[in-house]
Amino acid sequence: MSTEIVEIGAFEAKTKLSALLAQVEKGRSFYITKHGRRIAEVKPVAPKRPRAKFGRGKGTVLDMAPDFDAPLECFKDYMPLSLRFGTR
Repeated sequence: MSTEIVEIGAFEAKTKLSALLAQVEKGRSFYITKHGRRIAEVKPVAPKRPRAKFGRGKGTVLDMAPDFDAPLECFKDYMPLSLRFGTR
């Protein structure tokens, strides 16, 4: 299938809409023009991506540092005093 986008006049698009949509279903794209100026693009809808499923990444983290959730040194000024000095 050609990747060239065909220009079609608004009146012709209106009178041949069913045939135009049949071509779009096959993957073809069109510009609709009015007085020689492009005013719309008719193209196939992108396929819907499948939704992520809960738990799909289980077991993919192979190694995690023991202090992965420890406060970062650069954020100590923004933390409550109890967390700054390690007391809870």
